[in-house]
Amino acid sequence: MALTRRDLLRWSGLLTGAATLGGLVLWQRQPGAEGPLLLSARNDTDGHHYAVGYHLNGRKAFATRVPERCHAIAPHPFLPVALFVGRRPSTESYLVHLQSGELLQTLHSEPDRHFYGHAVFHHSGEWLYTTENDTTDPGRGVLGIYHMDGLQLRHHDEVPTHGIGPHELAWMPDGDTLAVCNGGIRTEAESRVEMNLHAMEPSLVLMQRDGQLISKEMLAQEKNSIRHMDVASDGTIVTGQQYMGELYESAPLLAIKRPGEAYRPFPLDESQRQMMQQYTASIAIHSELRLLAMTAPRGNRFFVWELDSGKTVVDTPMQDCAGVSAVQEGFVVTSGQGSCRGYDCSQQGVPVQVSHLNLPAGLWDNHAGLLA
Repeated sequence: MALTRRDLLRWSGLLTGAATLGGLVLWQRQPGAEGPLLLSARNDTDGHHYAVGYHLNGRKAFATRVPERCHAIAPHPFLPVALFVGRRPSTESYLVHLQSGELLQTLHSEPDRHFYGHAVFHHSGEWLYTTENDTTDPGRGVLGIYHMDGLQLRHHDEVPTHGIGPHELAWMPDGDTLAVCNGGIRTEAESRVEMNLHAMEPSLVLMQRDGQLISKEMLAQEKNSIRHMDVASDGTIVTGQQYMGELYESAPLLAIKRPGEAYRPFPLDESQRQMMQQYTASIAIHSELRLLAMTAPRGNRFFVWELDSGKTVVDTPMQDCAGVSAVQEGFVVTSGQGSCRGYDCSQQGVPVQVSHLNLPAGLWDNHAGLLA
């Protein structure tokens, strides 16, 4: 990375409490650190937007006010920074220092592009990939590629996502293959209005980060928008859908692609599918416990299943459940209207233990990330 003297001085402050290993700078928690750091977008009661970090004991690490509402969070792999990605159709995202809360950069999308709410850093720490809309050809999906140049992300290139309306993306276990959820919905600039519900094209794409297409698979119903996902350590992909048809119509709202197998519906109980109100939000896989969690905020329902058998582990009411993230013992779930909860799923043969976390109630966005 091309660092100026000024950049080096700022990095020295940024990396307080860091150590080096194999030439990489690793962020280490200080003695007495308070466990995992929950990252999310959140509003206040006056409608102001924030990028926030909270320890699970309730202590606020930072709450950085930002101009536009954010959606998902992309933490850097070894530096204490994260990009809080603007909610579709935002043209801004925010690079935030996770120790001080300093806003390091407002990242602007390129002309005729807007962000679709999700991004990931490459494991090298040098590259960021964001899902974006080409507004000159509404809905045409691209990955914006940004280089970490000192303390700034700079646009470098873009590649197609081989689909329409890309939303969430995630790394496969090899660290260089990307899975992309193409939602299939065309939208214009500065709009969330769907233009093509009569001819949607949702798809799950596997691609190299240089843009080379590996595979492209679809579900049966064209109105079943593939939106969110997680990837297990063995390469199993689970996606959550948002069906754009009628409530009485049946559509698979979870789908799974196991290594070497075709992309297909996850075996949901029909009563559970109906409770979701045709809308899923956040997906999290716990690879060690082989569990799959999902929030359904319109149905006010939170679910956990065994990833391999499909057996239900948790099926419980939760008001406007929002983001879900895996922790060592299970999952942490935020809420747009109620309290945040922890679910301890670690003890086989013992009922799941539920705790109400000492975090602010309500106003959390649909995604949350945890840094151990």
